[in-house]
Amino acid sequence: MSGVAADATFAENANPDLQPRQLIVTLYGLYARDERNWLSVAALVRLMSELGVDGQAVRSSVSRLKRRDTLRSLSVAGAAGYSLSPATLEALREGDARIFQTRRAVVADGWILVVFSVPESERERRHELRTQLSRLGFGAAAPGVWVAPARLAQETAKVLARSDLDRYVEMFRGDHLGFTNLAAKVRQWWDLDELSARSAEFIARYRPVAGRLAVRAATDAEAFRHYVPMLTTWRRLPYLDPGLPLDLLPAGWTGEAATELFAELNMQLREPARRHAMVVIHA
Repeated sequence: MSGVAADATFAENANPDLQPRQLIVTLYGLYARDERNWLSVAALVRLMSELGVDGQAVRSSVSRLKRRDTLRSLSVAGAAGYSLSPATLEALREGDARIFQTRRAVVADGWILVVFSVPESERERRHELRTQLSRLGFGAAAPGVWVAPARLAQETAKVLARSDLDRYVEMFRGDHLGFTNLAAKVRQWWDLDELSARSAEFIARYRPVAGRLAVRAATDAEAFRHYVPMLTTWRRLPYLDPGLPLDLLPAGWTGEAATELFAELNMQLREPARRHAMVVIHA
């Protein structure tokens, strides 16, 4: 198989729905943190071009990320570039465990309850609080009462404190003692159909890649072009499904198959992708 044909084979499942700014955050999370939290503009443009994103789209996306204080301009040895903001670095560190070390809870672990009350005059803060809890994987049990597996307690406390939302919140940890069927409540508190569909989409997109890798290992360049979009697609799923106990989920839960597939692809693609990225960064 020629190099061009091989590249096409491994590129055909790249996710076209991903936004350039999502890919940029993934690149920085993967490769900038070990490079003194910095990538030059030239290196970023080269890496993104290999993912099919042109320079204009990169510049536009970087501008948005700078406005959100995700990236900050920084010159090193006369070269223009960008670094991750301290808040983004902390969020990525917290996210590493969720993304790469997914652990399924069991019912005996218990639950964390977040109870909040936000004055009507601060409705925007109420919306921000709900958004943060949803991103962390909480389900809404009742107005002002959100629930998640207990293992998320420490992460939740850090996120809410960093966002200055902890002053509106009380947190509790405990067990479900009754009176309704807990599995039925989990289906009510979380959109399990949506979660299952997202996992099924991930499997449909990337299982063929695992099949091809079983026949032929990817080159470093192919691994990079596939790994970054795959990880970008995956990293949201462990937040949508916060590791809910399997006993409370439908039989044959697709989230388990998606987790196993991610682990397989991560093991096979991560290191060759990194080798290629370092060659481009230090060119």
